Amino acid sequence: MMEYKGYKAQIDFDNEAGLFVGEVINTHDGIGFSGRSVDELKDAFHRAVDDYLELSCDMGGEVNQPFSGQLAIRVNPMLHRAIAICAEREGKSVTAWIAECLSRAAGVSNQRDS
Repeated sequence: MMEYKGYKAQIDFDNEAGLFVGEVINTHDGIGFSGRSVDELKDAFHRAVDDYLELSCDMGGEVNQPFSGQLAIRVNPMLHRAIAICAEREGKSVTAWIAECLSRAAGVSNQRDS
């Protein structure tokens, strides 16, 4: 995982092409980049984010800010109680339990970013 100006990127390696391929994951817009070395990949990531920000400003549009990682939801009290019971049974906080369930449902690794 790489981070630049609040934008986070997931990195993969394309073995056939011999190329690192990255995609910014915390925005709705598709921002991709690649490089043959870590330094080249890092430079390409920075250029991609900078170009995205510049292009958005030039077009007079709103820049799609990175996702904050905070999600506020409202549920009915019966569901809230059931969630709290499940979390307690597993020895987790309600927040941790919900994050784990959402991660499984979305097929995304539940890693915390420091």
